[in-house]
Amino acid sequence: MSSRYKNFLMMGLVLAVAVVPTLASAGQATGETHSWGGYHWARTINPFTLKVGDNVGTAWDSYLNTTISDWTSSTVLNLTKVTGGTTARTCKATAGRVEVCNSTYGNNGWLGIAGISITGGTHITQAYVKLNDTYFNTAMYNTPAWRNLVSCQEVGHTFGLDHQDTDFNNANLNTCMDYTNDPTSNQHPNTHDYAELVTIYTHLDTTTTVGSALPKGVSPAMRNLILSNVEQWGPVVKSVKKGNALFTVHEQDFGNGNKVITHVFWALDNAGN
Repeated sequence: MSSRYKNFLMMGLVLAVAVVPTLASAGQATGETHSWGGYHWARTINPFTLKVGDNVGTAWDSYLNTTISDWTSSTVLNLTKVTGGTTARTCKATAGRVEVCNSTYGNNGWLGIAGISITGGTHITQAYVKLNDTYFNTAMYNTPAWRNLVSCQEVGHTFGLDHQDTDFNNANLNTCMDYTNDPTSNQHPNTHDYAELVTIYTHLDTTTTVGSALPKGVSPAMRNLILSNVEQWGPVVKSVKKGNALFTVHEQDFGNGNKVITHVFWALDNAGN
């Protein structure tokens, strides 16, 4: 493991303790629910249709198709795959939709990330997912189970879902929103994920951020943000470390209820780095 990665993990854990001193080390995200901070896409009808930009290569096509099919089984949202609106390397978010990308992003420690832009405090306005082939090209991660788990989980975060469980070593919950050392049975959503989406999206909004441009008043810095390395993600606001496994959440606050939040799925320590 690189010294830069080790130093970042140490910094992240220290910051997380300072910001979230009561964080549980494992278990349900919030009691029996797993909403991610109440974040959600604003919309005026259910079910709503969210576009997913396909910026992945052939090695990922079938997994992205599975992810889209799995989450479309929800009663409150449908996903439709469209031509990607960015380059895989930069994976810049597009207003009103989700962009999914893969590339060899480097031996930087992370396996997958999901980023959401927030306006008005809780409304998701754009999102992206990056899948790091530097690790998925290794023997440990180049399996259908790992690819399905990470693709499903990171896209799930872009709807406002958190994890059902963050203990890497306990019994699997049979959902991709469960951290695990063995993803064999954690490749798809389960009934609790679909029930949580109903809870998150039962209420309707008076406006929509789905398929819409960013609202007026959002700073140019937030509009043009490209998050390509850990230094750009902002402070750690949540961190869970269990043995050789870690996940972190970072936040860049642009003021007036506008922020960009990044969820990081770190590779296990023995991932060949």
